[in-house]
Order: sequence, then C-alpha cells, then structure tokens
Amino acid sequence: MLKLVRELAKFERLEHEVEATVESLCCSFFGPQPVACAMLAHCDGKLAGYAIYFFTFSSFVGRQGLWLEDLYVRPAFRRQGLGRAMIEAVARIGAERNCGRFEWTALNWNKNALDFYRKLGAQTMDEWILVRLNSEGLRRVAGQNVES
Repeated sequence: MLKLVRELAKFERLEHEVEATVESLCCSFFGPQPVACAMLAHCDGKLAGYAIYFFTFSSFVGRQGLWLEDLYVRPAFRRQGLGRAMIEAVARIGAERNCGRFEWTALNWNKNALDFYRKLGAQTMDEWILVRLNSEGLRRVAGQNVES
C-alpha cells in the first residue's frame, strides 16, 4: 500500500508530502480505532491500484458522509474500468451506510481525472477553498510546544 501511495504522490508531484510509514498505515487501517478503509485493485494477478476512504459528518445534511482520500490506478492498468469500479465500490459502501455525501478532491491540472469525475455526475465546488494545517501547525494552534 505504501508503495502505491508513493506512486500517487510522485504522479501528483507531491512526493515531499509523504510522511506515511508501513506502521502508520497499519495502525490507521487495522489498529484499535481504525480511522480509514482501503481497497486494492488487481488485474491478471498484479496489483493495479487502490482507494482509501473514511467517514465524515455534515451538519447541513445531518448525517455521515464519505470522503475518498485517494483513488489511484497504475498507468499500465488505466482505461480498463478499474478506477470506475473502485469508485462504484466505495459509493456502494456509502449508500449502504446512508451517507448524505460522497466527496473528494482532485488537482486542478489533472484534466483526465476531472473529466472522469464529471462524467460520473460529480460537481466541482469552485467556490470552496481547501484549508489545511500540517501537524506542526496543528500543535501550534492547539497551544502545544512545537519542536524544531
């Protein structure tokens, strides 16, 4: 899984952002309080891609939602329906759990992904801006000492 995460980061030109380890992923998926779920896609016995998702909450909808953190298909396996199959599988999980929303982000330069998502009926939320604190910023805002 970590190798695939690193492949996605390289594709997205975000390799410098990867902090995940095998241990952190195992804890996140299989620990005492799992915080995310993952599925792997195989094609002809070869690892072809993955999806990571987790549940959110919307005060406007008044119930849980579903967030697709990653959807990645290795280049050699693209255009075979694997991405769509994984998104459909995650959507089925959301539908079974009565989720009010299914959301994710895409890089603004990834035209192929944006076109694919629009064909699914997804809408871009152009009036929203993603806001983020990294772990250091989180600790700083929380009033905890941040080690340099």
